[in-house]
Amino acid sequence: MDSIVYLVPAFGIVGLLYTAWKFSWVSKQDAGNEKMQELSGYIADGAIAFLKAEWKILAYFALPTAILLAWLGNQEGPGFHSSPLIAVAFIIGAIFSATAGYIGMIVATKANVRTAEAARTSLAKALSVSFTGGSVMGMGVAGLAILGLGGLFITFYQIFAQGQALTSNEMKTAIEVLAGFSLGAESIALFARVGGGIYTKAADVGADLVGKVEAGIPEDDVRNPATIADNVGDNVGDVAGMGADLFGSYVATILATMVLGQEIEVSDNYGGFSPVLLPMLIAGVGLLASLVSTFFVRIKGETSSVQNALNTGNYLSIVITFVVSYFLVQNILPETLVLRGFSFTAMDVFYSIIVGLVVGTLMSIITEYYTAMGKRPVDSIVQKSGTGHATNIIGGLAVGMESTVLPILVLAAGIYFSYFFAGIYGVSIAAAGMMATTAMQLAIDAFGPIADNAGGIAEMSQLPSEVRERTDNLDAVGNTTAATGKGFAIASAALTSLALFAAFVGISGITQIDIYKADVLAGLFVGGMIPFIFSALCISAVGKAAMEMVNEVRRQFREIPGIMEYKAKPEYEKCVAISTEASIRQMMLPGAIALTVPVIVGFIMGPEVLGGLLAGVTVSGVLMGIFQSNAGGAWDNAKKSFEKGVLIAGETYKKGSDPHKAAVTGDTVGDPFKDTSGPSMNILIKLMSIVSLVIAPYIAKTDGKVSQVEKAPIVMKMVAKK
Repeated sequence: MDSIVYLVPAFGIVGLLYTAWKFSWVSKQDAGNEKMQELSGYIADGAIAFLKAEWKILAYFALPTAILLAWLGNQEGPGFHSSPLIAVAFIIGAIFSATAGYIGMIVATKANVRTAEAARTSLAKALSVSFTGGSVMGMGVAGLAILGLGGLFITFYQIFAQGQALTSNEMKTAIEVLAGFSLGAESIALFARVGGGIYTKAADVGADLVGKVEAGIPEDDVRNPATIADNVGDNVGDVAGMGADLFGSYVATILATMVLGQEIEVSDNYGGFSPVLLPMLIAGVGLLASLVSTFFVRIKGETSSVQNALNTGNYLSIVITFVVSYFLVQNILPETLVLRGFSFTAMDVFYSIIVGLVVGTLMSIITEYYTAMGKRPVDSIVQKSGTGHATNIIGGLAVGMESTVLPILVLAAGIYFSYFFAGIYGVSIAAAGMMATTAMQLAIDAFGPIADNAGGIAEMSQLPSEVRERTDNLDAVGNTTAATGKGFAIASAALTSLALFAAFVGISGITQIDIYKADVLAGLFVGGMIPFIFSALCISAVGKAAMEMVNEVRRQFREIPGIMEYKAKPEYEKCVAISTEASIRQMMLPGAIALTVPVIVGFIMGPEVLGGLLAGVTVSGVLMGIFQSNAGGAWDNAKKSFEKGVLIAGETYKKGSDPHKAAVTGDTVGDPFKDTSGPSMNILIKLMSIVSLVIAPYIAKTDGKVSQVEKAPIVMKMVAKK
């Protein structure tokens, strides 16, 4: 174990070296004319301003949380296996998560204008630049995650458990302290995703409602005061937010598998550490598979399918991971393993990894079907746009609700079969297998916002029509890849949360969660409610910020003469400031819910009620995440369908027609669904599970007796009776 474990941070370093190489390549590409560079500069400056404001607020949250964790880590008691160093792990996780988003945002603001310039040459060149920008983010996120997790594991092992057995109390301390890294990563990810989502959708809604619907100008028209804020939002929400999001998911999945692996009874060549090492090694192998696969994402001509090129890279990374995982499992794990009385073999673990890869692939295919142009779901919304705004909304809601059926069946089958093969460790390693190709998934996802920004710069710079056609081609595919990325994230969150849930059950000392008990059932219902109030707060925040944006855009059209005639420049910075201030202000309450509710319920009501709460949050959150992300993606591509013209009841309708205006309304409603509340669901359910895992030792049942904390509800009942 002392030698093979060093492969883990080495994998991370390889990913970061690739990141630096491709970042340099993107930076050397032609950035276009002076006007294009000026617009790109506005976007980059706005994105940096937002991140600085966000980081300042998050520092006020992170420091007190670190102090609290240090205090908890210093407590002594039966079953307590922590240390004040958990605060250090938390801070490092938070910094790495913020850095992951920053890397993506920086390269995206460089790649957008260079993609627009590349589109002057060919579609193939534009795809090369935009996807390379996305791959910088993908490899950077995966590289940081593996380097951070592997490096800290080695450090804490040497500090606490050098030479100790896997099941020793010293090793439990090392893993418990390592959980702080995941808590820091997920905490920052939640605020980055919610804050970025509020920012981007407030700007998008304001730009659409006033610019396109009222003023009748294109979405990315230089005359629209909100257009710079809209393009900034693509970076801070869909790039920086998504980067921090999947960074947290990646780390949480590996950590949950390591926690369960620590409980496995095993005799191997690595001192019993093989079940703990395996998820980290699979992540490293997946990173290398993704790196190799990036070189196969290419097209030949103007009529080549961009979607097929991206699918080639995605499927190749999955196949390579599948093949290498077989040899990894065979050489790392012994023949027989036992976890909580469940016996399984090394091949059973490999079968579980296959289940995870299949679930991830199917989730991407299903999400693509429900959100891609030309498919039945999106076409049904297009047809309903012919009879007005209301029927468009009805059609989009129906598509979103219908889109939950197949993903849930796939997830349920994945949970069943992975458990069938290797018990709860099988479920967790299936999630690790699914997340192994995160670098490629994120590269494909980040490609979309870069292409979207490129189209905006092309429109604002008044580049030739063929340039905009090429960027629109990329952007349409980007909408679908963004939706599939969110589907992938919510599927991984479901499996990861189940693994974290199992780890929580083991550490908290409970053997079952009996929903027949009134307090547990109450916790289950409260947990099911949380994703709804969380979504309501996010959507309401977008609505409030969008109202401010709409009023500001209307004011500028009214008070600054000459905007519509290109004689005066809009005050872009005021719209950027509105989105920045509103998003920072509104993100705090949703984030506080995710962090405080598990603590309150756990310390007052005990671990079993908290388990019921987590079950409710997970089921409800997964459904809400799939519904909102797919409905929003379908509405968006229904609107884009009108750009080339659609046939409704035998008549062709294009941009500016009444059905198109109805589709714009649907897209506006779907914006906070797909980019704010929907994708935040996966972070919500994982973060609440990680918080519960961290506090589990302090609320645990010990020796079959009720702990002091658990006596609280009993005392409350006695007082009430009196």
